[in-house]
Amino acid sequence: MTDAAQRAMPTPAPPSAPAPAIPDGDRQMAIVVYILYLIPGVGLTHIVGLILAYVNRESASAALRSHYTLLIRTFWIGLLYFVVAGLLCFVLIGFPLLVAVTVWFYVRCILGLIRLTRGEAYPTPESWMA
Repeated sequence: MTDAAQRAMPTPAPPSAPAPAIPDGDRQMAIVVYILYLIPGVGLTHIVGLILAYVNRESASAALRSHYTLLIRTFWIGLLYFVVAGLLCFVLIGFPLLVAVTVWFYVRCILGLIRLTRGEAYPTPESWMA
């Protein structure tokens, strides 16, 4: 190749740095919270999981904090959706909404758990969608 041809060729961009991985030992509590959320039925396990998420969020790394933020927001947004759907049961539209909210809740938790087991931060923990 000539000198001019070499200058015209773009240089490849260096590979981007991988996202900070979450060490195995640090993610155990977040896994416990996800499992508490995934136990069928609404009740004490969800509240215990919420408390654990609040307690552990401040001392967690940034990548792990994204999971705790996701878990906390999932609880509160899910509670809001469940209350609204429950109130709408009086006009019958609430029953399919309760099913939709339940699916949303489980999908959001499962997607977070998958990312956590890969050691990845959750990309959009403050989103209302999955």
